[in-house]
Amino acid sequence: MVRPIKPRRVIFDPNVTYFKPRAIPLSELEEVDLGRDELEALRFCDFKDLDQVETAKKMKISQSTLQRILSSARKKVAEALVKGKAIKIRKK
Repeated sequence: MVRPIKPRRVIFDPNVTYFKPRAIPLSELEEVDLGRDELEALRFCDFKDLDQVETAKKMKISQSTLQRILSSARKKVAEALVKGKAIKIRKK
């Protein structure tokens, strides 16, 4: 049996839900889905320069779970930048 996902504490609610390359209609772009927990991890670690232990405590998850979330988020953002894809921030 699969272990249930532990709820993650996400405080930040972005006003913007899409980022895309300029001059290309959204309908013509592929999308990369970025979860709110992934955005929160990026915000704390990369934007606010908090270390992973402190960020994990704020999000009420383990440091190893944070590392997996952060790796996934960074890979998705890099893919969008390199391949010219839109980034969609999921609301839930």
